[in-house]
Amino acid sequence: MNLPSTHPLVDGRTTNAPLIRAFRGERPEITPVWFMRQAGRSLPEYLKLREGIGMLDACLRPELASEITLQPVRRHGVDAGIFFSDIVIPLRLAGVDVDIVPGVGPVLGEAVRTPAQVDRLVSSPLTDEAMAPIREAVALTVAELGSTPLIGFAGAPFTLAAYLVEGRPSRDHLAARTMMHADPASWARLTEWAADVTGAFLRGQVLAGASATQLFDSWAGSLSRADYIKHVAPSSERALSHVKDLPVSVVHFGTGTEHLLTAMHDVGADVMGVDYRTPLDKANRLLGGTVPLQGNIDPALLAAPWPVLEAHVRDVVVRGRSAPAHVVNLGHGVPPETDPAVLTKIVELVHSLSA
Repeated sequence: MNLPSTHPLVDGRTTNAPLIRAFRGERPEITPVWFMRQAGRSLPEYLKLREGIGMLDACLRPELASEITLQPVRRHGVDAGIFFSDIVIPLRLAGVDVDIVPGVGPVLGEAVRTPAQVDRLVSSPLTDEAMAPIREAVALTVAELGSTPLIGFAGAPFTLAAYLVEGRPSRDHLAARTMMHADPASWARLTEWAADVTGAFLRGQVLAGASATQLFDSWAGSLSRADYIKHVAPSSERALSHVKDLPVSVVHFGTGTEHLLTAMHDVGADVMGVDYRTPLDKANRLLGGTVPLQGNIDPALLAAPWPVLEAHVRDVVVRGRSAPAHVVNLGHGVPPETDPAVLTKIVELVHSLSA
């Protein structure tokens, strides 16, 4: 399927943007930079806009979600907007009882652990009608971004399934990993459903105007390589198959996933996000020197003295030069307490190093 004629990649607005070129494996004149979780979190204008509004409600109000997506682009001069959303939004749109509890994270009305619960869940797909507020928010955002690309965002099937089975955030995802082995048939049905839900969520964003996508597997690092390949990779590949016919680059990112980098790439990713634990030159070697990389400034250093942070950013850029192409990012997301001026300074530094 071709993209709509008004899509930024079709009408030329973002076709040659530095970020899009880097995702294609080229080396643009400047090294592009954006930050995961740049939309919101640390910006005072975001906090003011969100006063009295729940996280998931904010994501589902098109004008509000669009404005939050645009705020860091205006303030920092980053080379991409990342669509303001949450990994559980597709679950909410598919009818799952889930909310974000402050200080806790996503909490479900009930954990999904039995075959009967899985049966009830998989009978509720993500419909085209339910995607309407997402499409509207993307369209509003793209109209304002001009030549700056928008990156579509979704959580990977394993991370969604882990939340569904655990019922809330978990450090070891024991219930999810138990179900994976104790009831592999239910696990497969659950992750296939999650793949179709998150795949439809990604596809809707792309057709509405996103110029690239990122699949974020927050919890994949808790898995062994063997478990990932057998029990998770098929669903991630299924999720990405929803956008495979569209000419957009796919970034795949997880935390604590050095042992999974090649397996995560093999599910259909074009670009690999690398967390702060793995130096980019090492990641490049692991991936055979053929894959564009994204990353991987340590978020903890954002609060360090500038000379310390500057040296670290310079090191990240140098190591990134070993890869075919490199998009500078954090090795995870922006912490809420980050000074926004520091992020702006990093963007200026990265762009100056490119020159």
